[in-house]
Amino acid sequence: MIQLKTMLNCIDNSGAAIVECVNVMKMKRHAKIGDRIIVVVQKQRNFGPESGPGASVSTSAANKVRRGDIRHAVVVRTAKKLQRPDGSVVKFDDNACVLINKAGEPIGTRLNGVVGTELRKMKWSKILSLAPMHL
Repeated sequence: MIQLKTMLNCIDNSGAAIVECVNVMKMKRHAKIGDRIIVVVQKQRNFGPESGPGASVSTSAANKVRRGDIRHAVVVRTAKKLQRPDGSVVKFDDNACVLINKAGEPIGTRLNGVVGTELRKMKWSKILSLAPMHL
């Protein structure tokens, strides 16, 4: 259950490490796996060592988002227990999301970590194809 002020890990290589939920789309009270939310980037991920004057330019070019940016995201893991139609119960260790653009395509080019299979019925096939594993 992701709601206002919830902190999530960002598992793509867009440049964001931790984001904060500021709105749940479609007028819902809380978001589950596969729901679209609006987030603010709280902490950036730094890529590689920063040595020399040219290194800071390359690391900022690698980051597609900056701290304070407002972006759309899709929830891919939640710490709340989720019961599936076959009776199995799934619970992840953390809350995680993937940043997307307005058209619904992921900003990053690779994902690290598992994602929930509920994305399949929500038609997020692009995120499922980038993920190393879904359960």
